[in-house]
Amino acid sequence: MTICLSLLLNIILILVIFWLLVAAAFRKEIKAVFERDPAATSFLEVLLTYSGLHALVFHKIAKAFLKMRIPFLPRWISQLGRFLTGIEIHPGARIGEGLFIDHGMGIVIGETAIIGDNVTMYQGVTLGGTGKEKGKRHPTIGDNAVIGAGAKVLGNITIGDNSYIGSNAVVIKDVPNNSTIVGVPGRITKQDGKKIDVSLDHIHVLDPLLQEIEELKERLDRLEK
Repeated sequence: MTICLSLLLNIILILVIFWLLVAAAFRKEIKAVFERDPAATSFLEVLLTYSGLHALVFHKIAKAFLKMRIPFLPRWISQLGRFLTGIEIHPGARIGEGLFIDHGMGIVIGETAIIGDNVTMYQGVTLGGTGKEKGKRHPTIGDNAVIGAGAKVLGNITIGDNSYIGSNAVVIKDVPNNSTIVGVPGRITKQDGKKIDVSLDHIHVLDPLLQEIEELKERLDRLEK
């Protein structure tokens, strides 16, 4: 009985130390959750229940083993992370600070993907390749970018800083800084050099095709008059 109690206390102590280390190592990511998710109510809740944060923990561990050139183990850890969180991040991906993954189910981040600082990503996002070529074949995402639910960013392309990719958009070409991208294939609406609003309003994203249609309608109305 005494041995079982001692073992249980040791396990609890190890878990407490582990989560304290996670809290210290991922303080910017935890801060990002409180800044961008109104549903976050407490530090403990974020630490223990947010799958996006847990996926980043798995990625950091897998990447550490990858840097040590240990075979098999990095991919096994990343697959374990996918099984537990629904988020697949290849150990080779490079991720900056302050990434916020909201919900996260179905997210795939490829081996050569590069993600900047303070990026926000919603469920169903794919940062994927477009073929079997070697080398850099996945996207580079700039700082402060927002990638909406279901968006697919494919190939060795660059998404500029402060850009917003609308839900279900398919992006296969480079995107300049401060842009909004919507549609299939993705079309760009410039944001006049302004940083994307971190309120993450999916409803009022401008669609350039609809804008052109509205402008044509206005021109027709003027001609009819």
